[in-house]
Amino acid sequence: MIVCRTKTELMLQLSELRRNGERVGFVPTMGYLHEGHASLLRQSKIDNDVTVLSIFVNPLQFGPNEDLDRYPRNEERDLALAAECKVDLLFMPSVQEMYPEKPLTTIIVNQITEKLCGASRPGHFDGVGTVVSKLFHLVQPERAYFGMKDAQQIAVIQQMVNDLNFPIEIVPCPIIREPDGLALSSRNVFLSAEQRQQAVVLSKSLQLTDEWMNDSEMTVAQLVAKVKLQISEASTAVIDYVELLHYPRLDAPEPTALLKSIKQPLLLALAVKFGATRLIDNRLLNFMEVEEHV
Repeated sequence: MIVCRTKTELMLQLSELRRNGERVGFVPTMGYLHEGHASLLRQSKIDNDVTVLSIFVNPLQFGPNEDLDRYPRNEERDLALAAECKVDLLFMPSVQEMYPEKPLTTIIVNQITEKLCGASRPGHFDGVGTVVSKLFHLVQPERAYFGMKDAQQIAVIQQMVNDLNFPIEIVPCPIIREPDGLALSSRNVFLSAEQRQQAVVLSKSLQLTDEWMNDSEMTVAQLVAKVKLQISEASTAVIDYVELLHYPRLDAPEPTALLKSIKQPLLLALAVKFGATRLIDNRLLNFMEVEEHV
């Protein structure tokens, strides 16, 4: 595994590989790697000749009161997992390397970024779009891999790729969960024992939609209310949002619309705080065929 810490090193190594026509798969991350990231790397290894992993905690996507300094980091662990997954190139730049000066150019994807996490984290997806655009230009992959746990992020990046004609295929990959159903996240490490136990309510609430969807009179608003009620049974849970939106454009269906009448994909998305730790989860539904990301 080749480790590059500068843009120049990265592009030099990639130029050598591309002389032989290798197809490049790319997995951008913020590190503190877990099995969810490993699943993306394994898929890239199957699909491509070369797999590039980036680890960079991007300050542009953190607001002034968010957990940039608290975000978990463990370089030794990350290097071990990357080697285990047989990553070919690992790009680990510093903030100074990525942003030698304050950037004056920002990637903004309208509308899609204004819902869900974008509503409570203004500017977050501008930072995501900007850093992913920079990384795409540096790596120039044929494919890029993202986990469906961040479904809104995938929608934003796919829109950016479409609008700006990036010659890159965006590959969404299933959510990876703990045995009890909790979606893997780097932030799970911050949960207390009680919070960790109660956080399972997120995946359980999503699973209960199978039962609720069988009610032919169930409306969009009623389903959302049922999910909120289920989550509220966890005493430490504080709901940021529970929303059911068309996917991937994230426009809202009529609250009184019957679920059985909606044929296009819908995203049931949750963001819930347990103490200071904010967790997200989701399920993609289309009511003609249910895609379970577990």
